[in-house]
Amino acid sequence: MDFALSPKARRTCDEMWDFMRSHVFPAEPVWAAYLAEHGPHEHPPVMEDLKAEARRRGLWNLFLPKLSGLSNLEYAAVAEISGWSPVIAPEAINCQAPDTGNMETLELFATPEQREGWLEPLLDGRMRSAFAMTEPDVASSDATNIETRIVRDGDEYVINGRKWFITGVADARCEIFIVMGKTDPDADTHRQQSMVLVPRDTPGLSIERHLPLFGYQDQHGHSEIVFRDVRVPAANLLAGEGDGFLISQARLGPGRIHHAMRAIGMAERALALMVDRAKSRVAFGKRLADQANVQDAIAQSRIDIDQARLLVYDAAWKIDQNGAKGARKEIAAIKVAAPAMACAVIDRAIELFGAAGISDDTPLAYFYAWARALRIVDGPDAVHRRTIARMELRHTPPYVG
Repeated sequence: MDFALSPKARRTCDEMWDFMRSHVFPAEPVWAAYLAEHGPHEHPPVMEDLKAEARRRGLWNLFLPKLSGLSNLEYAAVAEISGWSPVIAPEAINCQAPDTGNMETLELFATPEQREGWLEPLLDGRMRSAFAMTEPDVASSDATNIETRIVRDGDEYVINGRKWFITGVADARCEIFIVMGKTDPDADTHRQQSMVLVPRDTPGLSIERHLPLFGYQDQHGHSEIVFRDVRVPAANLLAGEGDGFLISQARLGPGRIHHAMRAIGMAERALALMVDRAKSRVAFGKRLADQANVQDAIAQSRIDIDQARLLVYDAAWKIDQNGAKGARKEIAAIKVAAPAMACAVIDRAIELFGAAGISDDTPLAYFYAWARALRIVDGPDAVHRRTIARMELRHTPPYVG
C-alpha cells in the first residue's frame, strides 16, 4: 500500500496551493459581496476569472483520471486543498459536485449523442447539471424506494414525481437533470429503476422552491422540483431500462472520496483558524494557546484530521487497485468518518472564537452547517454503518477466544 504522490501530482498540488493563495482566497470577499448585492443564487463574475486562470494553469477536470492523468489517490490530495475554500475552489477547477458525479456517469454510460450534447459542455465548464434522485415522501437513502415513475410511451418517456434537495437547480446555468425513477415496479427489486436525461426547459418540469441548509441558501441551491407529465425522447435514457440502481452505485465511489477530502480541507482551515486565534487571544491573564484545555483541543484536532486523511487515502488507493466495488467497506467508512471529524474540529474552532464563530465574520458557521449536511448527503451515517456492520459480520477473523 503506497500513498506517495507522483512528481506530476506533487506539481499539481503545488500549483493548486499557489492558485488558492494568489486567486481563490482573495476572491472570497468579492464573491460574498456580489451575492449580498444581487441575491444568493446569482453567478459572481469573479468565478469566470478564476476558471480562466485555473485552465491557464492546467488545473481543470482533475477529478477524471482519463483526462488529468491523476489517480483517485492523487486527486484526493488536490480535493483536500480545494476544501479550504469549498464554495469557490471546486467550481474554479471544474471539480464541483454534483457535476463531477454526473460527468463520471456520462463518461461511463452516455451514448455518443448524449456525450456531445451534455458531457462535452460540462467538461468545458459551459453549463451545470443536477442529479435528481431524493424524494420527500420516501427514505431515499434506499434507492429502491424511489416512487417517481418513468413510463415508455412510443418514442418518449413520460415522467411524473416529486424530488427535493436537488443540488444545483437554483443556478440558471444548470441545464440538464439526470432523473432516477421507476420504469418497471414489478421487476426484481434492483431492476425497477432507470435514469433519463431531462433538459431544464422541458414542459412540465416545475421548480417549486430552494431549500436552505441550516438557514444558508447555497449559491447553486438545493431545490424541490416536480415532474408533471414531462416528456423526453426515448434516446435520453441512460444505459438501459432497469440499469438505474447500477448507475447510482457506480457514480458514488470516487465522489465520496471528493466529499471526504474537501471535508478534511475544511477541517484543516478550521484548525488553522483555531491556532491563529489561540496565539492572539488573551483570557484570564494568558493567551488561549497557553491554556491546557485549548492545547488539548488543538492536539486532538490534529490527531483526528490525520487519522481521517489516512482512512480516505486507503479507500482511494483501493479504488485505484480494485474499483469502487472492491472498496465498498472503505468508501462507507470514509463517508461516516470524514464529515464527523470535520464537525468535531470545526466545533472546537467555534468554541475558541465564541460569538464570532457562529457569525459570518469567519467561515466556521458555514463550514459546520455543510459538514453536518455531509452526514446526510449520499445516505445518512446509519446506512453506511449498516453496510460496514454487515460486511464485518460476514468476515471470518483469524482467531476468536
